[in-house]
Amino acid sequence: MIMKNNLVLTLAITLLMASSSAYAKKKKAQTWDDKKAKLAILNEEQKQKVIDALPAKASADTKTPRRALIFYRCEGYVHGSIAIGNYALQQLGKQTGAFTADLADDYNTLSKANLANYDVLIFNNTTRLKISPALQKTLLDFISSGKGIVGIHAASDNFYDWGEGIALMGGVFSGHPWNAGGTWAFKNETPDNVLNQGFAGKDFMHKDEIYCYKDPIDRENITVLVSLDMSKKVNQDAVTHERWAKKYEGVNPSDIDNPVSWFRSYGMGRLFYTNFGHNDATFSTSNIMQHLLDGIQFAAGDLSVSK
Repeated sequence: MIMKNNLVLTLAITLLMASSSAYAKKKKAQTWDDKKAKLAILNEEQKQKVIDALPAKASADTKTPRRALIFYRCEGYVHGSIAIGNYALQQLGKQTGAFTADLADDYNTLSKANLANYDVLIFNNTTRLKISPALQKTLLDFISSGKGIVGIHAASDNFYDWGEGIALMGGVFSGHPWNAGGTWAFKNETPDNVLNQGFAGKDFMHKDEIYCYKDPIDRENITVLVSLDMSKKVNQDAVTHERWAKKYEGVNPSDIDNPVSWFRSYGMGRLFYTNFGHNDATFSTSNIMQHLLDGIQFAAGDLSVSK
């Protein structure tokens, strides 16, 4: 009996050690390099769909050859669409001639010396970036000196402890009632604005994940291009789920103001942000790719807009 109990105890200890070892390995795998290694490698069919969706030409002549730095590091959630987004953005610049784009995921590439080589910094689905006070100043100096910043989707899932960064981007993530599996109704708020030319002056439907924000978006500091059309039942139904009951308690769903794309000036520079970009298919959707092209050309200083 004693021998049997010892065998049981030994087996239990062995299983516990194995479980602990597996857990330790899982925890260790949460470095950025390990996460990045899991990003999908695109197949030829995916690449062709992207190419087919790209605009044929730039929306404005470039004043000088433009360079963009696409930064895609994540300290939080890693979006699977980063890979196709990086490919689409590089091909967008190449096919239209509007810009050339380099990829980066090392904080050292955001140094003042390196950013001096670029006209636009694109945050492609970055999350919870670790922005030191020195880097905060570098980013603000970069845009205020006349350069541009573009934020795609999770670019608003950053800067939680940096108020100026939140104000610069326009808002900060607080959830996504309108999830990635839904097709939502969008309002074209400025149909005559060149940054919305891809939507041909119309409201539209699109399948993607759309954020709500921690605080209401301050429309005094931005110009909203696209918002959720909360007059539509499909959008209203999303916020009636019990998960969102507290956030929207006492609020008529039709009164919710939820901007999706916007732009603003900052010093001598420019910012463009769009919440589109969670789903892979967004980057092979022609009107969204036109929207991104125009936002990037605006941020670079080549495409003039009016409020």
